[in-house]
Formats: sequence, C-alpha cells, structure tokens
Amino acid sequence: MAVIDPARTALLLIGFQRDYFDSDGKVHGVVEESIRASGTLENTRALIEALKGTSMTIISTPIVFSETYNELENPIGILKSIRDVEAFKEGTTGAETIDMVTSFGERILEIPGKRGFDAFSNTRLSEALAERGIDRVVVVGTVTSICVNATAMRAFDDGLAVTILSDCTSGRTTVEQDFFCSDVFPLFADVMTHEEFLAQVGAPA
Repeated sequence: MAVIDPARTALLLIGFQRDYFDSDGKVHGVVEESIRASGTLENTRALIEALKGTSMTIISTPIVFSETYNELENPIGILKSIRDVEAFKEGTTGAETIDMVTSFGERILEIPGKRGFDAFSNTRLSEALAERGIDRVVVVGTVTSICVNATAMRAFDDGLAVTILSDCTSGRTTVEQDFFCSDVFPLFADVMTHEEFLAQVGAPA
C-alpha cells in the first residue's frame, strides 16, 4: 500500500551536470568511484522513468557560476577547488545538465540560481514547493556530504519531511557515502533505496 502521496512530494535532483558526470568533467574524479559503486545514474534514470507518469513534482537545481566567479568571495574547500579548475562556469559544457535529465524534457522543472551547497539559497525552490503544496522532498544526486546534505538539512529545518535515496546519491568515496547514509542522514531523514521508495509511492519499479 502506498504511504507517500506523490502529489505532495518533490524529487530534487542535485548536481546532475557534466562537470561531475562526464568522464572528462572538471570534478568528475571527486565522485567517480561512488557513482560507479552506487549506480547513481542508472538508478536515478529508473526512478524518474517510474515517476514521470505520476503527479510527483521533479525539480533539477544546477549550480552555475559567472565567468569571473565573483559570487565566491574568499572561497575555501571545494568551492575554491571549483573556482580554481573553472568548473560549472556559465556557458561551458561542464555546467550543462546531463542528457539523462534533459531527455525527460519539460517533465523536469529546472530552478536556476544555485551558487553554493544549499539548493534553497538564492533560488525559488521554497516558493515552487509551497505553490505546489509540497510537504516532502526526496533528495538525490551529488555530492552526498556537501550539496545533498546541505539541501536535505535545509528542507528539514523548513519543516519538510525528507527522504534520501542511498542508491541515487554519490559521495567523494564509498566510505563517505556509506557513513552518511547509515549514521548521518537517519538523524533527520528517511533513508532507502529507489525501489523501496517506489514501493511506498505505489509506482512500479
């Protein structure tokens, strides 16, 4: 029996861009091992295929920086690395959303403006969810410990129920991926596979 209402749920796609997922992407090496181990792309494609005929909202939130990266004032850590290698730069191939996502056309709503870890910051994501009466978000994508974690925690702080799909997310390493899914995310979210989630929605896997 379905226990999650698709009409009140949104699937958030985090970081499905060429600089992460193409073999020659500027920061592909950051998540390559985990993408392969968890089957992130294949599982997310199957997930969207199963959901596209439902009433669930599906949203992509790409991160894109200007040519000068002037949005980043004194960046540290991964944001400094992104600037240094010129990843996710506006107008470049690496900033583009991958074909797996764009192939679904208008079924996936793209919300631009993301400039940091949290997909709610500097975007209309909160407004879009409120307009659609969404009270649960399902987070998939990369990087598990950074943008996935930041977005999921923000959603939780905003009063939304949160689900994270362990086989549709990718960390910097498989150890990091396993740790977040087993020890961090359960503190504030439901963690399950995409097949377990589809069963709760009542959609065929």
